Formats: sequence, structure tokens, C-alpha cells
Amino acid sequence: MTLWRLEWLRLMRTKRWLALFGVYVFFGFLGPLTARYINEILGRFGGNLEGAVIQFPDPQPVDGLTQYAGNASQLGVLVAVIVAATAVTIDSIPEMGVFIRTRVARMAVVLRPRVAVSAAAIVAAFVAGALVAWYETAVLIGPLPTGDVLVGIAYGAVYLVFVVALVAAVAGKARTVLGSVLASVVILLVFPLAGVVDEIGRWLPSYLVGALAGVPSGIPPTDYLGSAAVTLATGVLLLWLAARWAAAREV
Repeated sequence: MTLWRLEWLRLMRTKRWLALFGVYVFFGFLGPLTARYINEILGRFGGNLEGAVIQFPDPQPVDGLTQYAGNASQLGVLVAVIVAATAVTIDSIPEMGVFIRTRVARMAVVLRPRVAVSAAAIVAAFVAGALVAWYETAVLIGPLPTGDVLVGIAYGAVYLVFVVALVAAVAGKARTVLGSVLASVVILLVFPLAGVVDEIGRWLPSYLVGALAGVPSGIPPTDYLGSAAVTLATGVLLLWLAARWAAAREV
């Protein structure tokens, strides 16, 4: 059995794929519904407080993707981090770490299928949720330009691949899945804080999070190219560091 097949079976049999698709597809359904019926929801659950009426403007088609992108960039990414950390934190079980290290010449051989399979599953779940949100938005609110939506999805996929690379690098230093998850989440939270300065924020990986709704709303796709280039270059560096740190660490 190859390492690639082994990693695929681990993804399937541990139900990690179900957690990913469940979260992203759920938000794909929820986002457009929330955008379309936000006024009705608020009216039913206290939108009129002491005579003050809370009224949102009529929803626009891009609002459906905005809702999905917001949820996917928070809880969706958190689930993605957990799934990736479970796969790439090789020494979380010390006995398994020793077993692997005594049977492979390079840790990159072990990490490659774990990173690739995790990234593929996470991106597939994100795309599935985005397609659901896109279809439901068209039905409930209105159509969106196909090309713009696909470009936004592509930028979102680039960001998620970066997230997996980041988790892999962090796991090269952490010894537990929990440690990998917490450290990765803290780092990912730093990007939006640094992004408060617009001149810096548009170059950070986190800038790609808004592309799914940003491009269909009229922002030129080229506006995200700088961030995409930095994200890809940083991702390659992180994968190199992941292999180095995993190989250098003593169990």
C-alpha cells in the first residue's frame, strides 16, 4: 500500500471528509438564506425593540456569497486547520513518529501525501459549499457573473492551500495536534490585524478571503494578484520549512 493510498483511506475512514463537506456545504445553504430573509428573521426574533425597527436594505445577489465567505473564513477555516493538523502532526503519537522516522529516508516523502490529500479535501469542500451558495443565491436573490464567481473561488482555494502549508510548518515545531491547531489559529488571526493598514493588507494571504464576494461585486480580479503571488510564494516556503523542521526534530 502506497503512502498516498494510505492517506486517502485515513481521510475517508476517520470521517474527516464528512466534517469538511458538512461544514462548508451547510454554510453554502445558510449564507444565501440568511441574506435573503434577514429582515424576516430579525422581525421574528426581536427586530422591533421599543418602537425601533431594524430594517436591512433589499438583498443583492453578491450578499449570498458574502455570507458564505464570512462563515467559511471563520468556522470553515477552523475545521480545515483541525483536519490538516490531524494529518500532518506526525509526532502526535510518539510511537508512530518513531516508526515512521526509522523507515523513511526523508520526511518530505511522508509529508507530501498528507499535505496534498488534506489540501485537496479542504479545497473540494470549499468549492462544493461555494457552488451551493452560488446556485441558491441565483434562485433566491438573483444571478451572478459566472466568470467572476469562478475567479473568486480560485482565489479562495489558493488561500486554503496556504492554510494547509502553514499548519504543516507549525506541526514541524509542535508535538501535539492541539498545539498545531492553536499556534496556526493565532498566526491566522494576526493577518487580519496587520491588514488594517490597507497598503499592507492587500498583500497578505488573508486578503484573498474576500475575493469570493469581492470580484462578483465589481472589484477587478487583478486587485488580488499581488496577494495571490505572496500567498503562493509563502506557501512554498512553508512547505520547505515543514519538511526541514520535521526532519530535524528529535522524537
